[in-house]
Amino acid sequence: MISKRIIPCLDVKNGRVVKGTNFVGLKDAGDPVECAKKYNADGADEIVFLDITATNENHRTILDVVEKTAAEVFVPLTVGGGIRNVEDVRQTLRAGADKVGINSAAVKNKRLISEAAAIFGSQCVVVAIDAKLTRDGWHVFISGGRIDTGIDALKWAMEAEKLGAGEILLTSMDADGTKNGFDIPLTKAVAANVGIPVIASGGAGKLEDFYDVFTQTEASAALAASLFHYKETDVASVKKYLAGKGVNVRL
Repeated sequence: MISKRIIPCLDVKNGRVVKGTNFVGLKDAGDPVECAKKYNADGADEIVFLDITATNENHRTILDVVEKTAAEVFVPLTVGGGIRNVEDVRQTLRAGADKVGINSAAVKNKRLISEAAAIFGSQCVVVAIDAKLTRDGWHVFISGGRIDTGIDALKWAMEAEKLGAGEILLTSMDADGTKNGFDIPLTKAVAANVGIPVIASGGAGKLEDFYDVFTQTEASAALAASLFHYKETDVASVKKYLAGKGVNVRL
């Protein structure tokens, strides 16, 4: 049985880790390299960096952060935000990332998924989906959650898999930063309809939330940010709790 993964997420703006609620109200949460080193020591299975400003200038900043982090930690790094083309993917992997997260650019240019997968391998391509519940179901939002594409999130996840994505990073905008638990209905729907790993993101607030998402959905991993940044718990404690409840995790 494949172990369930616990993944800290570092939202990076201007070289600093920040965290907000429902994608707004950002607060400083520390130095990204130091945060990553701590999570590596705590037993994180992977670490995700998201450049939430996603300008060309800031993309260079995140690459500098990745280079420094890759030299200090020994778990896979996934980097997203500001990835617009194959060359951005190449530069990000060259900086030390193991995987690259593509969100807005993949929606605007579906070929980017298949091109990146063909060149670098599907295992390097993570399609990030920011989803929000609307009157018409879950829609895909892009540009940092500011634009409703009208695209059905479930259908997009299935299409992304067919195009060559190796993994889905699924963030519930409704749950993001609320600490009220992962979005079980959204995660369950997506994970049940794709054959690639799904990372559940948004809403982790207590140990039970991790147990719920792993036992009520087919999510392969659970991602959290503020819960870890503000030391309300740590990766090791989450894993110990899950193992005690019979969930297969890497201790």
